[in-house]
Amino acid sequence: MAGGAAPAPGALLCALLWAAAAAGGGPGGSPAPGAFGRVYRGAVNISAERVYAFAYSTEPGQVDAVRVYVNSSSENLQYPVLFVVRQQKGVLSWQVPLIFRGLYQRTYNYQEVSRTLCPSEPTPETGPSDQIIFVDVSSMAPFNIAYELLVTRLENFQLETNKAFNFTASPSQPQYFLYKFPQDVDSVIIKVVSDAVYPCSVVSVQDIVCPVYDLDHNVEFNGVYQSMTKQAAITVQRKDFPGEQFFVVFVIKPEDYACGGSVPSSIHGNANRTWNLQRTKNLQVTIVPSIKKSVYVQAMFFSFLSFLSFYLGSVVVAFVHYIRVRRKALAGRLSPEDGNSWRNHTLCGSGIVTSSHPIAASTPEGSSYGAIDESSSSGGRQLSSPEHGLPAGSDTDSSVEEESDFDTMPEIESDKNVIRTKVFLYLSDLSRKDRRIVSKKYKIYFWNIITIAVFYALPVIQLVITYQTVVNVTGNQDICYYNFLCAHPFGVLSAFNNILSNVGHMLLGFLFLLIVLRRDILHRRAMEMKDVYTLDYGIPKHFGLFYAMGIALMMEGVLSACYHVCPNYSNFQFDTSFMYMIAGLCMLKLYQTRHPDINASAYSAYASFAVVISLAVLGVVFGKNDMWFWVVFSMIHVLASLALSTQIYYVGRFKIDGPDSDLGIFRRAAMVLYTDCIKQCSRPMYMDRMVLLIVGNLVNWSFAIFGLVYRPRDFASYLLGIFICNLLLYLAFYIIMKLRSSEKLLPIPLFCIVATAVVWAAALYFFFQTLSSWEETPAESREKNRACILLGFFDDHDVWHFLSAAALFFSFLVLLTLDDDLDAVRRDKIPVF
Repeated sequence: MAGGAAPAPGALLCALLWAAAAAGGGPGGSPAPGAFGRVYRGAVNISAERVYAFAYSTEPGQVDAVRVYVNSSSENLQYPVLFVVRQQKGVLSWQVPLIFRGLYQRTYNYQEVSRTLCPSEPTPETGPSDQIIFVDVSSMAPFNIAYELLVTRLENFQLETNKAFNFTASPSQPQYFLYKFPQDVDSVIIKVVSDAVYPCSVVSVQDIVCPVYDLDHNVEFNGVYQSMTKQAAITVQRKDFPGEQFFVVFVIKPEDYACGGSVPSSIHGNANRTWNLQRTKNLQVTIVPSIKKSVYVQAMFFSFLSFLSFYLGSVVVAFVHYIRVRRKALAGRLSPEDGNSWRNHTLCGSGIVTSSHPIAASTPEGSSYGAIDESSSSGGRQLSSPEHGLPAGSDTDSSVEEESDFDTMPEIESDKNVIRTKVFLYLSDLSRKDRRIVSKKYKIYFWNIITIAVFYALPVIQLVITYQTVVNVTGNQDICYYNFLCAHPFGVLSAFNNILSNVGHMLLGFLFLLIVLRRDILHRRAMEMKDVYTLDYGIPKHFGLFYAMGIALMMEGVLSACYHVCPNYSNFQFDTSFMYMIAGLCMLKLYQTRHPDINASAYSAYASFAVVISLAVLGVVFGKNDMWFWVVFSMIHVLASLALSTQIYYVGRFKIDGPDSDLGIFRRAAMVLYTDCIKQCSRPMYMDRMVLLIVGNLVNWSFAIFGLVYRPRDFASYLLGIFICNLLLYLAFYIIMKLRSSEKLLPIPLFCIVATAVVWAAALYFFFQTLSSWEETPAESREKNRACILLGFFDDHDVWHFLSAAALFFSFLVLLTLDDDLDAVRRDKIPVF
């Protein structure tokens, strides 16, 4: 009171305790003085209850906590013993037996209960303060029920930074401790470990508010929490707690279902007592400072500068190559191999263009059966020369139809059958369509993938924003499967490092688009200037698939970042959808290189990708336990491999179309089988293609058998592995056949091949360092969590993001530059394989 004399410390408390002692603490409910650390035994019934008063004094700035232990041998659920603890600012009550509910309404009863009372923190200016606690023991039983009571003061209630603390907890004996932020620490990581997987437990971080929610049925009501088996980690920021302190709560669950464990078959009588005795868990908690803001800045600079160096490297390589070729041109020492490169570079400079008369067309050696002369079978598409002019015209889309007369005339259809079934095919045989029509066909890949990306990405972004909001509002960290030992929050994002590491896909995808755009512009200028080497030499240049690959690489970065906003079972396909598309587009581009007229249309290709993504979703949903799915998928896989092999072997000319009867289908199949497999079994007509397809089918059938036998849990990665193995197999076949055909690998594609192999090997090493798994429970996934390995900010999976982006970029460059050595070679001299 203002102006009044303050009472002597403890005077009121002593008077209260003296009155309680005089009353004797009898059954009438008068409070009996209690001593800390002393066990009190007694009995209560409907007409007799006990009240104990425990008094203590706290020093300024000191936080003292009191723990109450009670026990009753009674298992009578109709008449439990009721314990009510009254403090200065709160009331805490429970009953013994204490009942917990589990799965399927199972109940678990505990006779021993221990609870920590909410501590009262004194204000520094009031000096020492006196506290008193009343413990009321009662029961509505008409007979006596024995009990035990023990009240103690906790000596290690406040956790210290970088100091491990060991303790024990059980479902009926939860624990919580206080932590205060040091002055120079803005963020900490709470690390909890245990040697035992079970019992399942929950770690919660709650604000300094009474009551503390420390039981299984209410621990999720406040703060941030996550389930745990052997390991847990929660990052806490000072800005989230105005008082700069918080409680760390540890709750043991009555059963292990939430952590992937089993449920007891019987919980009655001795089985319940035995089960409860096994629910004690030893835990160790350590609170360590998290990274400082400067580390965030360093990580962002590292991420952007690492990939911007690719831009610098590309400029340097282009400049050096330009200077080298320019000097050769000025010195008059141009080699045939450098001719086209020199022209492409000088188109941007002085505009000098040279013309070379193509070598007269001749029938290739070894084309025996079905071989025809180019002059008689070109279908109106003669090889150009300065005398003949430019048949294709400029590369514009005006007044160009989707299909030319060449594809619809019956006699030309027959002509294609003759040409494409030659034993030895050359590029001139499969590049006979009007270039503008083919180019427009491949541009559809680019525009379609942009449309797909927009319609795919918008709902994805909306969904992951909702997920992150739910995590932030509810505090349930079991929703998202992060690597919690290396999850650095930034703003509303819980794991900013996993998102930042995807910047490489976007930057390198954009760089690849710039490189392709430069080549496209140079090619267009050469076409406008009627450069004969551009018209009739080298691989026909169609850039639509390259543009689509660049967009796919950028979208992989966007969707991977979206997935890592909150990685879980519901949005896994965001991270893999465009990986399937990238692998498919690369295979299509590799096939298109030597088969420009017969490649798949954009509509059928993207429809196939949609089927693959649908199968990936079905595989994750049904692939774990349902055998029927693996049987159906394996059949689809094998049949698709055979159908695709047939189309590749016959260069798109295999058709099963009986004239009037359905039996014609089988008659045609039998004829093909007899002609190619029995009559010519000693040597297939197309040996190289046959070798590739046999190896390819063996690989795919092996995948199908492996999936059918072992049924891998990670179906998305299994399906992606099928795509990658087929792509690598086809690329290896292409390079081997290229070298076998006496073609060369120029320094740039050779460097890209070596870089691709090295970077992919390193990337896959980090990919298989599993840090989490949404196929398991959140608690089981956290057992795989590991600390950061790069700059104290990025984990193994982030390094996988960095390296995979670079590996994909180099892979694209391989496809872009692999056949640059053919720019001065006539198309009727370039073999098809």
